[in-house]
Amino acid sequence: MKKNVGSLDKIIRIIIALVAFYFAYDGQVESPWNWVLYAVGTIMLLTALLGTCPIFSILGMSTCKNKKS
Repeated sequence: MKKNVGSLDKIIRIIIALVAFYFAYDGQVESPWNWVLYAVGTIMLLTALLGTCPIFSILGMSTCKNKKS
């Protein structure tokens, strides 16, 4: 897959994932929503680590800097 997640976007996604995991694990949110937070955290972490976002691909977006040849 083509990389479409830039460096700043990766950092933001990792922070969102950590916050979601924290609130899910800490139990500050009602029980059914814990699973939603785990899912959001997992998706954000995976897209950050892989450097590609399926939604960006569908919409034709990219936050990566263009390399000029």
